[in-house]
Amino acid sequence: MALSDIAAGVEVTTHQRDHGVAAVDETDAPLSERLAPVADDLPCSAATAATVVEAYAAGKSVGDAGRAAGVAPVMAAKTLHLVGEQVSPVGPQGREIIADWLAGDLSRSDAIALADVTEQEFALAVYIETHEPLPAARDAVEGALTTAERDPLRETMSDIGELL
Repeated sequence: MALSDIAAGVEVTTHQRDHGVAAVDETDAPLSERLAPVADDLPCSAATAATVVEAYAAGKSVGDAGRAAGVAPVMAAKTLHLVGEQVSPVGPQGREIIADWLAGDLSRSDAIALADVTEQEFALAVYIETHEPLPAARDAVEGALTTAERDPLRETMSDIGELL
């Protein structure tokens, strides 16, 4: 195959055609619609989960976000965990204690005492340790939570003009 064969049919133009950017952006869809595909895996309906996420993103505590959605704070915490938020009531040492309890190396009462948590906090921590966040739910709420996390810090960030 010669170079002339390869170049056959190639046109030279004086301008490029703008084909735009191919993108699929579903963030314009309401959050409840974006959560609908994973609704069966959430502890509440997609609409309730959306209300929890929106209230939490607006700066409300987990408990207040749950109350805004009409659900118990623990259900709000479970929902937020499944969409990828860090809401565990225990730290790394508490997680190790829960792992020991799950393995049968500790009694429940000993695990609660060692983790220094209430019964309800222990139950939530066990749920979090035994349920992975849902990737599809994390993707569905991606824009809703990342924007809210940056807004409180906005005044501490420099604009590009201030750096020059």
